[in-house]
Amino acid sequence: MRGLRSDAGCGDDAHPHRIWGVCAAVGYAVAAELARRSPRPWGRRGAVAALLGSVVAPLALMVTVGAGQSEVHVVERAGSLLLDSGSPYLPHPADVDDYNPYLPGMALFGIPHALFGGTPLADARVWFCAAFLACMVVSAMRSGRNGLWRDWASGGGLARGTSGRALAHGISGSTAGATSSVNAVLPFAAFPAVALPLAVGGVDLPVIGLMCLGLALAGRGGSGTSVGLAMGAAAALKWTAWPLLPVGLVLLAVTAGWRAAVRAGVVAVLVAAPAVVPVALANPHAFVEHVVLFPLGEGGVRSPATSPLPGCLLASYVPGGSVLAMAALAAAAVGVAVSLAVRPPRTVVAAADRLAIGSGLAMCLIPATRFGYLVYPLVLAVWFRRTELVMAVRRVGRLVRGGRKVKGGPRVGQERRVDARLVEEERLVGVGCG
Repeated sequence: MRGLRSDAGCGDDAHPHRIWGVCAAVGYAVAAELARRSPRPWGRRGAVAALLGSVVAPLALMVTVGAGQSEVHVVERAGSLLLDSGSPYLPHPADVDDYNPYLPGMALFGIPHALFGGTPLADARVWFCAAFLACMVVSAMRSGRNGLWRDWASGGGLARGTSGRALAHGISGSTAGATSSVNAVLPFAAFPAVALPLAVGGVDLPVIGLMCLGLALAGRGGSGTSVGLAMGAAAALKWTAWPLLPVGLVLLAVTAGWRAAVRAGVVAVLVAAPAVVPVALANPHAFVEHVVLFPLGEGGVRSPATSPLPGCLLASYVPGGSVLAMAALAAAAVGVAVSLAVRPPRTVVAAADRLAIGSGLAMCLIPATRFGYLVYPLVLAVWFRRTELVMAVRRVGRLVRGGRKVKGGPRVGQERRVDARLVEEERLVGVGCG
């Protein structure tokens, strides 16, 4: 869905995007200048400047003036409806903005607005951003480096005889790991394809954040409980997260065994089902109309998601095209399922690639689709390769400088040592191996 909130007071659908474009252009220009002046081709100051200009400033401005995509208003209204009636869906939608094509869990992001009104911190976009960034930071953390968290999670902690030096080392390592995770998320959040929906109110980013978190946890192994919690939370928000379940469970079966995968599947169902099933049973007609028919372009009002991708083109210009598009979507799903059985992914990167392919095919083949959905395969394909991409940027930066030594010369050697350390970290963690 696209457009403005009903209280935006603006006359055209592109207004929030224009606000974002002006703020982001300034932020990216400042970041480019900082990068030009820096001896390193990829510095934290530039990332912070880009994030301030592309996310923080436009988000604050749009929350203040009430501009944003219509998804924001839909989710906030869903939160109010959920508190008032127990269902986030209007029983008789008459206009495109009356439709809520998301699963009931998404209404939780609208509850702060329902409780506290129009205060800035109650805006649904603030919670979209918080959920996405929190999930990405946690997914970037590397568990098992010093063993402290592993001991604590298993019930040991200090009772197992951890020495003061080991404890201090563990706390220092944990702090450094958290800082490293935040540093990884900053430039990623400032990337235009991510920054734009963060600022204007895209509901897909919290879903994507939970999907990345679920994959990262599955790649670390474990009992499967945390994986199930992440996957179940994502599945309760939007149907676009459902392909995560088979991919994540297969990856967890490879890393931790089928018992952990079964436990994760059960936990995911126990998390998602209570959020979805009672609402669906309370008013089956409204649930099907909002969540099934409208996203497929078969509702009482035509969905505005009409980007010229294959599924939409088939539905619009070929007789029986909607059926053909759904058949192609089912065939793609079967193909991905067969690939999981024949060649299960053994690393997080491989699983993310498989999920990106499946999501990309789904976004292209559903009859009511839009280009914005391609943020799913984009984030999945890029996020788990972030270290390699940063190193590639550094190498390109050194090539652009023509091999010149920077202020005394040791910087190049230092960069090489940093690259070597990053490669070693990725080897130890098992992330970044295809």
